[in-house]
Amino acid sequence: MKTLIINIKELLQVRDNHIDKVSGHEMAILPKIDNAFLLIEDNLIADFGPMSNCPDIKTNQTIDATGKTVLPTWCDSHTHIVYAGNRIQEFVDRINGLSYEEIANRGGGILNSAKKLNETSEEDIYNQSKVRLEEIMQQGTGAVEIKSGYGLTVEGELKMLRVIKKLATNYPIKIKATFLGAHAFPAEYKENHTAYIDLIINEMLPKIAEEKLADYIDAFLETGYFSIQETEKIMEAGKKYGLIPKIHVNQFTAIGGIKACVKYEALSVNHLEIVTDEDIEALKGSKTMPVALPSCSYFISIPYTPARKMIAAGLPLALATDYNPGTTPSGNMNFVVATACIKMKMTPDEAINAATINGAYAMGISKTHGSITKGKSANIIITKPLSTYYEMAYSFTSNLIDCVFIEGKLI
Repeated sequence: MKTLIINIKELLQVRDNHIDKVSGHEMAILPKIDNAFLLIEDNLIADFGPMSNCPDIKTNQTIDATGKTVLPTWCDSHTHIVYAGNRIQEFVDRINGLSYEEIANRGGGILNSAKKLNETSEEDIYNQSKVRLEEIMQQGTGAVEIKSGYGLTVEGELKMLRVIKKLATNYPIKIKATFLGAHAFPAEYKENHTAYIDLIINEMLPKIAEEKLADYIDAFLETGYFSIQETEKIMEAGKKYGLIPKIHVNQFTAIGGIKACVKYEALSVNHLEIVTDEDIEALKGSKTMPVALPSCSYFISIPYTPARKMIAAGLPLALATDYNPGTTPSGNMNFVVATACIKMKMTPDEAINAATINGAYAMGISKTHGSITKGKSANIIITKPLSTYYEMAYSFTSNLIDCVFIEGKLI
């Protein structure tokens, strides 16, 4: 199966040679070809270049992209889209002045979602979650990480991870699964943290490993949730089963968690609404990708990740949605890219790099996703006619996507 896309106004994120990520000032460089072609063969990118070099070959379909932009699909490296029900009442509670902490103390927040999930069948959770997955694919996401963490029981966590595995089997989108049993302490373990951590390490992890249900391990390293010492214990246990850490950290407070994550070679640290100079120093020269979640900041009115400070320090940065029922009920990466430009003062070039190649790195898939490179998965967005690709951030409420290809197939 060959598909040839011709007369592309702007072909973005073209990389002749493989790179893992971009950092610092390199994030402002988004390589592109004007008046370009792109050849897809089966499910891979076979060739690309200026129209003057377009091959004269027989194809199954030819698409004329006159006036349109083509770029890699978004790589959303932080989501919680497998869940049951919603938390709409908490949305209203926040409007009425309650804080995240106050809602959690009343039995809301993560524990609210856990209660609903444990009362819902695996089939029902799958059917709810696949609707969200299909929506984000239509919005241009071609790879996604999905976390557990709303079970907080052995069976609940296994149920979530089995749903994630079923989604990965039934849909062409690349899915990475993260075990987040350490999302919050269940009410019965509120005064006995050691017992719950023992449950995670001695009961959940062996069963997850036996069924090969997860790629990564996560914890909510935050004041009032999991301490540095508790998170280190969980990271260490996960690594024994081959689960690389990807950690929630610095959402509300900075308590030295980033340094601990780097020490344990976490693939990513996520949220970072609060970032200190010490955090930046810890990240310099590491293999850990900082991941910002601007639509979470937007939805619950907390600070935005200080992108300019981090990029100026030479760090890389990825963007993701944090799609979840409580603090970010949206998986729209187009809004994330626009919000990063509007509120975090990232340039469109930086934001697109952060949502493609750096997002792929934060999922461990940059060798196959995140750029227009020969041999990579043919995951592409074709926009509607644009004056310039900057319009993708400028017209932040408009649907500017014409069509999406995932694994070489129109979805």
